[in-house]
Amino acid sequence: MVCFKINESMSIPTDLTLYSYWRSSASYRVRLALAIKGLTYTQVPIHLLNNGGEHKTEQYKELNPQALVPTLIHKGQVLTQSLAIIEYIDEIFPDPALLPSNPHERAQVRAIAQAIASDTAPIQNLRVLNRLETQFGAGQDQKTDWAKHWIQTGLWAVEAMLQTHHAQPSSAAFCVGQGPTLADCCLLPQVYNAQRFGVDMADMPTIRAICANLGHNEDIKQAEPDKQPDAPKD
Repeated sequence: MVCFKINESMSIPTDLTLYSYWRSSASYRVRLALAIKGLTYTQVPIHLLNNGGEHKTEQYKELNPQALVPTLIHKGQVLTQSLAIIEYIDEIFPDPALLPSNPHERAQVRAIAQAIASDTAPIQNLRVLNRLETQFGAGQDQKTDWAKHWIQTGLWAVEAMLQTHHAQPSSAAFCVGQGPTLADCCLLPQVYNAQRFGVDMADMPTIRAICANLGHNEDIKQAEPDKQPDAPKD
């Protein structure tokens, strides 16, 4: 299994502020990108449950009209949407690159990222689950079944996509190429959600191998939800 090494020069001053929620997969994606780049940043927790949801305040909506996390501020510029933020980070801080230079591989990375961030994560996130409850009376078990179905359906498709890039799925190190990319930044958070909802991933050897490889890196570990300042301490 191949592991990667993050930049030797850590703690680079970047004037970055990240508004995030510890368990938000979209926030987790951006934290991973920042970790891979070796960038320091100020984190401002936005709790999605406390006080009716801190993301719904007028003050926060002035930054992010969608009332979603994450939001990134860099030198006074406000950026929203995790994939757009990560591509911005990759352009401003290009080493190591999160998008391959080869056009075909770059398209593969974006396809995997969008399969997760656009097609899988949105229909199992908090506001959708809440709507199932308030509009259709879904109970906790029904909401869990809904989330498990869509996460598993999405990850099965991603597993098939990944297997086209890896001759030996169980020894895959990264989604595409020889280092972490935008696709890996999307995959880890979705697998975190899968584990949270009890999704059976036994038939996803490529995904499991990639996540195990990424999990060897200490800087990657620092982006994990449970290690965030707003994560529950008990």
